[in-house]
This record gives sequence, C-alpha cells and structure tokens, in this order.
Amino acid sequence: MSVDTVSLTGWGRTAPTTAVRFRPRTHEEAAAAVRGRGPRGVIARGLGRSPGDAAQNAGGSVLDLTGLARVGGVDAAGAVRCDAGVSLERLLRVLLPLGWLPPVVPGTGRVTVGGAIASDLPGLDHRRSGSFARHVSALELLTADGEVRTVLPGTALFDSTAGGLGLTGVILGATLRLRRVPTALMSVSTERAEDLDDLLARFTAGGDRLPYASAWIDLMARGRATGRGILTRGEHATPDMRPAHAGRTLLSSRSGGARGRFRLPGCPPVPGGLFGPAPAALYNEVRYRGAPRARTGELRPVGAFFHAADAFPDANLLYGRGGLVRYRFAVGYGQEETLHRVVRRIAARRSPAVRAVLQRFGAADPGGLSFAAPGWSLALDLPAALPGLARFLDDVDEEVAAAGGRVCLAKDSRMRPEAAAAMYPGLAGFRELRARLDPTEAFRSDLSRRLGL
Repeated sequence: MSVDTVSLTGWGRTAPTTAVRFRPRTHEEAAAAVRGRGPRGVIARGLGRSPGDAAQNAGGSVLDLTGLARVGGVDAAGAVRCDAGVSLERLLRVLLPLGWLPPVVPGTGRVTVGGAIASDLPGLDHRRSGSFARHVSALELLTADGEVRTVLPGTALFDSTAGGLGLTGVILGATLRLRRVPTALMSVSTERAEDLDDLLARFTAGGDRLPYASAWIDLMARGRATGRGILTRGEHATPDMRPAHAGRTLLSSRSGGARGRFRLPGCPPVPGGLFGPAPAALYNEVRYRGAPRARTGELRPVGAFFHAADAFPDANLLYGRGGLVRYRFAVGYGQEETLHRVVRRIAARRSPAVRAVLQRFGAADPGGLSFAAPGWSLALDLPAALPGLARFLDDVDEEVAAAGGRVCLAKDSRMRPEAAAAMYPGLAGFRELRARLDPTEAFRSDLSRRLGL
C-alpha cells in the first residue's frame, strides 16, 4: 500500500486541502488504514469526480480506492460482484459486449461504483429505475472498528450508506443487479423547445414511452425565450433498428465509451476563464440553433448517449483559476413556479452558464440523504469567481427550501449547514445512526464538517 501527502480538490477545483492519502490494493490494507487513522479521521475517495469537497479531509486521511478494481462474472440471474474502485465507464466496457448494462447509468462514466452508491446517483430514467443503490443486492462495508460487514437492503445501515457520502464506512465492494439490453445502440429523439413552459410540456407529453430523458437549458436566454432548451430522449435500440452493415461490432467494447476524447494535455486553468457572459451567450445560441427542431430514430452508441460530457474530460479547466461551482437542486411536482423563478433569476444575472441539465425524478429513494425525490432537477455549472455568487446561491437555497426542495449534497461545495438541515428531514436520523455506529467519528470529510453531517 502506497502512502503520500497530497493537496486534493473535487472536480470543481475549489477549496483545496491537504491530507495523507492511502492507496490500498486489498481489503486488509484498507482495514489497516482505517484502524491506523489519525485524530482527523478518514474518508474514502474514488476518481475525484465529485465537484465539491465530499472526498476531501483536511489534515486527516483519504483512502484512494481506485486500486480495488476487480469485476466478477455475471451470474444466471444477471448480477455481478465488483470492487468499489471500478469505474462505471469500465463496467460499461466489460458488460455491454455481454448484453448487459449497469443498473443505473448517470451522466458520467468517470465515477466509481463506491462513489455511485455513496452518492446514490440518479440516472436519466429515474422515474422508472430509481437511483443507483436501489439495484444493489449487497455491499461490503468497512466500519470504524476495522471490520468488514455484509450489508443488505432494507436495513438502517444500508439506507444510511446509500447517499451517505462515505460517512458510515468505506464501501469495498457491491453486488449489482444488471439490466439486459438488446444491442449497444440507443434510438434517440431530439426536439427544440421555445421556452421553459414549452420544455416542461414536451417532457411530460410523451409520458415514459422513451425511458431516458434530459434537457439542456439555455440559461442565457431572456424575454420570451427564457428557459428554452433541447430535449433528448432515448430507448435501447432493438436488432431490427440496427443498420444491416453494423453486424456484431456494435456490441463490441468500443461502443462503451463516449466517442473521442478532447484533452488539454498539460494545460493550466485559463486565468479568467473562457465562459464570460458574451462568449457563453454566443455558445448557447449556436448550440440551440444547431439542434434539430424535431428528429427521431437517430442511432447512437450507448456510451456516447449517456456519457457525452466525458468526451471533454478537462472542461473544468475552462472556468478560470477559481474553478467551478456545480449547483444542483430539485423541487417537487406542483412547484414549477419555483423552477421558473430560479431560471429567470439566473438569466437576469447574465451568469455564464453553458452547462445546465434538466431531469424528471420519480419516487424517492430510501437513503436518508439521497437526493432524488419526485419532481424536477436542474444542474448547472458556474465559474466560482463570479462576483456575488455565494450570496446569490444562498438566496436560491432559501427559495428551494421554502418550496420543499433540496440541493444535492454530493455536488455541493458551498451550502450552509442550516440550509442542509431544512432540506433533508432524514438528517437527524442519519446523525443518530452515525453516533451509534461510529462514536469516535472515524469517518469525516470537509463536507461533513462544513455541514455538520
């Protein structure tokens, strides 16, 4: 097991802190690191894709689990056991040629299985499938006493670990129930919406006939075009939809990842960022006008459909030296006016938002700190150095909380503890379970200290 001292941030590159990093390659090495933790505790870390500080631990220890990356075989019931350090991108490459898909596929493959459970990530078909942990049939959890427990769904410990941000223990591995897919292609429908009302209407008009759906919103548009966007929906293509010349190559591992990768090798963050109001507005205009008014039946590889953003993995460098803030919130059905007000406020500020993703959620997941609940979710990225951003987002927090909504903890880098308590009624029960299971607070992070989790 290698050990070093490093400065770490989340993918947003805000608030770096220094910790001792352990890189175990076996369960025994992971347990030894937990038993030998210092007074500032320990937190697990995967690929560092969380935009905020959930996988940082200032002055303490961080357990880098990327060395635990074994994938077992798929059994007859369609289940696979894998280590927590396996990325969803790799899992897709392994499973897709066999005709299987991970149970829930979020918007990036550059997150580990352990991170997907600890964040209880939702996918594009949450209304049908729920979040990631709903499809875990068992997990192996390293607790504060250095012991490894098998934890099953329906228990308080499982529900607190799902979405618990690594604060109940270190997830070492899990057994996942998989989804059978007919091909490695998606049949995709794309349509433009003129404003936010039009976009919401188009979202709901088709019901769940096409299970996967998300929309990009132009948060720079104002006036009658406020909230205009591009709705993308998809379903798994059947063999009869597949081009005759494709053959079996469309079930090859090459179909598992986003097409192409545009890296900035050795490129430092742009000092002032590239996304000022004028270039952001131009980019959004070109993107909106370049989308088809309506198109159906387009075939895309599975990886390109789900993980299009991974084709540009260094996008966080374009937000300036201060990094980016990812703000993701959800409000319930019947609270659409709150969504309208937030979108209007962002547009009025001319905040340079080029990434803004709208989704619909279904039934709430059992995790006490799980984010997804019935309603609408909007996620956007903003340069952290924007003047007045902290106060502006504090005000939005209050509006979201007043509507019974919540901000995603796994993405957060700046929320106040009183806001988190108002948004998550399960927080008190989560704290009680942690106090019983881990009275010495072995598992801690910058996020848990900041929000009093």
